Amino acid sequence: MKKMLVLLAIVALVATTAFVAVADNGPASIKMDVKMGAVTLDHAKHQGLSDCATCHHTGDYAKCKSCHGGKPDAPKSKKAYHKLCKDCHKKQSGPTKCKGCHVK
Repeated sequence: MKKMLVLLAIVALVATTAFVAVADNGPASIKMDVKMGAVTLDHAKHQGLSDCATCHHTGDYAKCKSCHGGKPDAPKSKKAYHKLCKDCHKKQSGPTKCKGCHVK
């Protein structure tokens, strides 16, 4: 009986840890304030459309600056976002015009 309780406790611990790891999908929305107007990304809506590595090329969530920093050869964020987002939006029938994403 004691072995069964220990086994159940271990299974519960593993299941809880796995659930917490899977449940941490980042923020539900992300707002970027830029000159053309704020872009609010519905992160929760975009999850599940593809895997994380499609947008987060490292596969993990990290701000671009955490790897690229101020390196002169790093891609400019505007160019990177426009290419990534607009290319996908064209395929998925998402907004591709400026005011479709940028709101003043």
